[in-house]
Amino acid sequence: MKSKMHPESLMMSHGYKPELSEGAIKPPVFQTSTFAFDSAEAGKAFFEVAYGLRAQDQDEETGLIYSRINNPNLQIFEERLCLWDEADQCAVFESGMSAISTVLLEFLKPGDLLLYSMPTYGGTDHFITHYLQSVGVHALGFRPDQTQEEIIQLLEASGLAKNLALIYIETPANPTNELIDIAMCKALATRYSTAEKAVYLAVDNTYMGPIWCSPLKHGADLVIYSATKYIGGHSDLIAGAVLGSNEIMQRVKVLRTFLGNMASPHTCWLLLRSLETLKVRMEQQARSAQEIALFLEKHPKVSQVYYLGTLKESTEAYNIYKRQYTSPGAMIAFDIKGEEAEAFRLLNKLNLIKLAVSLGSTESLVQHPDTMTHAGVNPELKKRMGISSSLIRLSVGVENHEDLIADLEAGLECV
Repeated sequence: MKSKMHPESLMMSHGYKPELSEGAIKPPVFQTSTFAFDSAEAGKAFFEVAYGLRAQDQDEETGLIYSRINNPNLQIFEERLCLWDEADQCAVFESGMSAISTVLLEFLKPGDLLLYSMPTYGGTDHFITHYLQSVGVHALGFRPDQTQEEIIQLLEASGLAKNLALIYIETPANPTNELIDIAMCKALATRYSTAEKAVYLAVDNTYMGPIWCSPLKHGADLVIYSATKYIGGHSDLIAGAVLGSNEIMQRVKVLRTFLGNMASPHTCWLLLRSLETLKVRMEQQARSAQEIALFLEKHPKVSQVYYLGTLKESTEAYNIYKRQYTSPGAMIAFDIKGEEAEAFRLLNKLNLIKLAVSLGSTESLVQHPDTMTHAGVNPELKKRMGISSSLIRLSVGVENHEDLIADLEAGLECV
């Protein structure tokens, strides 16, 4: 039976029994490689479930085997993150890219077609356009402004529509904050599914975290996070997470077991610490971001602001935003009046806001997508996606918004 308590309350205790750890109020780091079985029969049962040889019984507790498969720190974190997305299961990885690549490898094989949204994170784009295609997986990208009918036309024109196996979307898109309709993508997945083969929908929800959007509620089969970002939130760890139904997550976890790309006990322990303040951190970051976006919109040296809180009500993007999200978030992109030289002058002048990639942390971070996170993306494609030399991406932290605005104002004076 699901608890009636709010997730932010359960982040302090869910999934952990202090009496099993000498009464420690917080879980210790279980820095062990292996675990002792009570009996040979118990060991057999644990391995049957871990290797997917049979389904876990309804009242059966998963046993601990080996830290590549499971670990108390890993399991407690996974159970707590499930509460936010209301997922059956979670798998935590040693990085966001390992979470993404594991999903793509599990649900795609040579000859299959991947339909994916553009723009997407530079690392994801590289994995799709270079590695997957090198092993015979076909990829077809679509833009956020394309309708369902236009995407269907793209699929049919490719001659590979019958091979569609996975739809992968990143929404809001990195770095432009463009939105994709999750329900529309689910309708596409359903349209091309057959009795023999399901087409799955995976959503990278890193930009909004588990607080401001729950993709599973909108039809996603899998939700993916770079847990390095908001979930970790302190720029002191690298991690990823995937959540979904029992059936789908069993496949993800079995592949994770054999790839060995699970998160370490210490990383999971740090993530547990971060979950306790996830909601308050993200709420503060969103409040500050709204103030900063308004400042940037009015500044004479800023030509365009890309932020969910400034979307025009008459647009389709605004309608998607109101359906899918509960907050405009804390990620802002904006174009300055100028090109790379002017952008660099601004970036080099900032003091409080740090020039670094990544996002979602307690400190505010700024970067230049064209020459940094998306440097490896095809130049013509970047142009079509609006990633120009004048674009700057800002991740708003928990600092006082007045100080952040003052820092930006000083930087813009140099443009």
